Amino acid sequence: MIIVTGAAGFIGSCLSHFLLNKFKSEHFILVDDFSREDKLNNLPQERCRLIDRNKLFEDLKDEFKVTAIYHLGARTDTTEMDKTIFNDLNVAYSKKLWTYACEKNIPFLYASSAATYGGGEHGFDDDESQIEKLKPLNPYGQSKQDFDIWALAQKAKPPSWYGLKFFNVFGPNEYHKGRMASVIFHTFNKIQSTGKMQLFRSHREDYEDGMQSRDFIYIQDVVEICHWLIDNKVTSGIYNVGTGKARTFLDLATSVFNALELEPNIEFIDTPEDIRDKYQYYTQANMNKLISAGYPNNFHSLEDGIERYVKDYLVQGSFYCSTSSKS
Repeated sequence: MIIVTGAAGFIGSCLSHFLLNKFKSEHFILVDDFSREDKLNNLPQERCRLIDRNKLFEDLKDEFKVTAIYHLGARTDTTEMDKTIFNDLNVAYSKKLWTYACEKNIPFLYASSAATYGGGEHGFDDDESQIEKLKPLNPYGQSKQDFDIWALAQKAKPPSWYGLKFFNVFGPNEYHKGRMASVIFHTFNKIQSTGKMQLFRSHREDYEDGMQSRDFIYIQDVVEICHWLIDNKVTSGIYNVGTGKARTFLDLATSVFNALELEPNIEFIDTPEDIRDKYQYYTQANMNKLISAGYPNNFHSLEDGIERYVKDYLVQGSFYCSTSSKS
C-alpha cells in the first residue's frame, strides 16, 4: 500500500493517478483535507482509501503494510504571513510522517521547494552542505527550509528518503489553486476572456519588462522523477526538480498564444506591492545531481509542455487521470 499526502492537490493528484497506472495491483491511501469540493475532481477513485489528514496517524495504527510514502501535502500560499500555519502543516506534520517512516522502515519522499533559495544570492544548487545558508523570502519558503535542515540533522532516517525542491510546476489539476496556480493557467484564462495577457513590469534596472525568468517544469516530468527516485532507491538526499533551463515570462506568454494559434498581445502592469519585495526575478535549477544519479529521461521544453497542457487539458477542461494521462 502506498501513501500519498496532498492527494487532492495539484502534484499529489497527478502523482496518484500516475502511480495507479504504474502499479495495477497496488492499493493507495490518499490523504488530504477533502472538504473542498473544487479539489474532488482531481482524485482517482479506484483502489484508494481516502483519509482526512487530521485522522491519518490514528488510522495508521491499523498496521497497514505501507511500501512507500509520498508526502506532498503542504500549505503552499506564498502570500500567507501566518507562520503558525506553516509550522503546523509543513513542519510538525512532516516530522511525524518522517518518524513513522523511520519506525516502519518505509521509503519516504517529501516536497521541499525552490522557494527555499530566496532571491538566489547563494545560487540554485542542491548541495546539502550549503542549505543552511539559504534565505527564503517568505514564511512558506522558510517552513520548507526548516524541514530540510531538520531532516538532514536526523540520525534516524528512512531506508531511502528524498526531499524535492520543486521549481515552477505547471499542468493539469491545478484548477483549484486560484492565485497560486501557474502563470500558464492564468495566461490561458486571461487570453480566453480578454484576448490579451498582462505580465508584471520589472522593478529592477537589471531586468527589462518580461525578462524575469523561472525554471518551468511540466507536471509529467515531476511525477516521473518522483516515481523513479523511489523505484530505483538512488542515493538519499535533497534534489532539485526543474529542467535546468530558465525561461522568461515573455517566452511563456508567447507560447500560450502560439498553442492557441493566436498572435501574441502582451502588456505590462506593476507587480503588486504585497509581493514586490519578495519577488524572485530568476530561478534555474542545477540538475546535475539528479542526472548524475542516473535519471534517464529528457524534460519537456517550455513550448512542448505548454502545448500539451493547453491543447490536451485547458481547452478541453479535462483532468490528469490514471486511465487517460498523456506522457
